[in-house]
Amino acid sequence: AIILVHWLLTVWGCMNYMLPVSYAWGNFSVLAVGIWAIVQRDSLDAITMFLTGLLLTVLTDIIHISIFYPSRDFLSDAKRFSIGMAIFSLLLKPVSCYLVYRMYRERGGE
Repeated sequence: AIILVHWLLTVWGCMNYMLPVSYAWGNFSVLAVGIWAIVQRDSLDAITMFLTGLLLTVLTDIIHISIFYPSRDFLSDAKRFSIGMAIFSLLLKPVSCYLVYRMYRERGGE
């Protein structure tokens, strides 16, 4: 569910070409690692990389949104929706990090 929600929000965040390509690459590559963590349930490395990637994308998302946020004059409804979904994804990432950390603990991480 974590990967599906963040995938959908990232797709909606990239709809309007307002954020750079690095935003999409960063988020989609972390979601790919998340799929790897789902497929290999016994791998501690996969869940560790997924958690680390989520934490790093929190920082990069803050940078992307703060640098590329358009001025009020250039903010259409589609851009407002797109940036809103990117911000919503950013706000959900700490919750996702907590849930992934619990999975890490269940797999034997300390």
